Amino acid sequence: MTDTTRHLGATGFEPTMNKIAKLLPKLGVSVAGSRLLAVRGRQSGQWRTAMVNVLTDADGQRYLVAPRGHTQWVRNLRAAGEGELRLGRKSETFTATEVSDADKAPLLRRYLAKWGWEVGKFFEGLDENSTDTEFAAAAPGFPVFRLDR
Repeated sequence: MTDTTRHLGATGFEPTMNKIAKLLPKLGVSVAGSRLLAVRGRQSGQWRTAMVNVLTDADGQRYLVAPRGHTQWVRNLRAAGEGELRLGRKSETFTATEVSDADKAPLLRRYLAKWGWEVGKFFEGLDENSTDTEFAAAAPGFPVFRLDR
């Protein structure tokens, strides 16, 4: 197992599941609001894709949370400032604005309430019932982007 694989907690089973999960949005199937994020690579300029869960707040504002931290898609989105959310043949372009650490606590709480079953292992000790202080301490490790059409 490589250091990266060990760090992400991947097992032999997870890469297969990731491939299947990435295929579903291409076929137009969304699991719990998942989409295929497409963003141009910051060095290559080529489209890169990753599975994401789109968080929508009570006002209809949408966000992307990076449960695995400062990943390649996060770095690419920071550099590009825009991307696409894909589901089947539908593609929606957006611009992205990174949310400040001070504003992340309620978003991280809501994200864990909805997808904790899927991504909770990446939040080490946090769950939807954690305190604002605990979320504030963890916020720098979890990039969050506000999406605008």
